[in-house]
Amino acid sequence: MESFKVVRPEHLNHYGYLFGGFLLKWVDEISWIAASRDYPGCRFVTVAMDNVEFHCSARQGMVLRFDASESRRGTTSVAYRVTVFSDDLDTGAETQIFSTCVTFVRLDASGEKMPLPAPSTPEVL
Repeated sequence: MESFKVVRPEHLNHYGYLFGGFLLKWVDEISWIAASRDYPGCRFVTVAMDNVEFHCSARQGMVLRFDASESRRGTTSVAYRVTVFSDDLDTGAETQIFSTCVTFVRLDASGEKMPLPAPSTPEVL
């Protein structure tokens, strides 16, 4: 799944750079959307985010591209690799600024882990 965000003034720290927390929030949200679209009807919660390391900074006005794809599937959990790029709208070039793997676990209505359905079978709780 691909998604985009624009870095706005309210996302910046006092030095004019993107707060890392905003980027982590967007990565979590976008990967959750990808998992929820791939497994309709499943209730997912985030349980892990691997290797949080920012490779390059982001400034106001930058367009960020998020690429999320399933990287690992377990019995009750699924992980998504998310790579973030900053796009240069003048040249069309992009630079990878961040990547991580986000793991979700599927829960039932009472908060207990439950198995994932077959990848293409929608399931309603």
